[in-house]
Amino acid sequence: MRIAIVDYGMGNLHSVTKAIEHVAGNDASIVLTDDPIEVAAADKVVFPGQGAMPDCMRHLEESGLKGAVLDAARQKPFLGICVGAQLLFDYSEEGDTPGLGVFAGGVMRFPKERMHDDEGHKLKVPHMGWNEMFITREHPLWQGIPQGERFYFVHSYHFKPSDDITVIESAYPYRFAAAVARDNIFAIQCHPEKSHNAGLQLLRNFVHWDGRP
Repeated sequence: MRIAIVDYGMGNLHSVTKAIEHVAGNDASIVLTDDPIEVAAADKVVFPGQGAMPDCMRHLEESGLKGAVLDAARQKPFLGICVGAQLLFDYSEEGDTPGLGVFAGGVMRFPKERMHDDEGHKLKVPHMGWNEMFITREHPLWQGIPQGERFYFVHSYHFKPSDDITVIESAYPYRFAAAVARDNIFAIQCHPEKSHNAGLQLLRNFVHWDGRP
């Protein structure tokens, strides 16, 4: 089995690659690639990303990888991480940027007027740190990860899906979609590669996932 990690010049891909290599062992061949042909030939695809949404979208288009990513999202087990997950939506408020349109809905900034805790203390944006994850729908990629497990976040924007695709929520300070899934696609806002054992369990589940919900 061959897993392609899409390299379109955005983000710290080394930690994602090493984490997946670690959990895959001898069960899969992992390739970090900027070649659309290699992405097309892979059995599974990981689509990470880090940085500003407009820059990520531009790099994806300039790299020639946009078509290969869309094809992979249609037909094979596909994992979107962080900005790679955000790019799957119709648009983002960050730079009023059109996305890939795989999922209906947008990516919204945390609004200033809601950024306070129950005691009125101001909350910072970007949202950085460890947050609890709440299961709203069972999914094979969450197998072995308990309710309330903490994952690591770094983001100023979050998913707002138009369809009923949310499988995991988090809260800052209100509930938001932290992971969405449909058919062969699972997309998560936080960084599983930086989330210790729980994150590694998610990546391990992906390595062995057949793409069925």
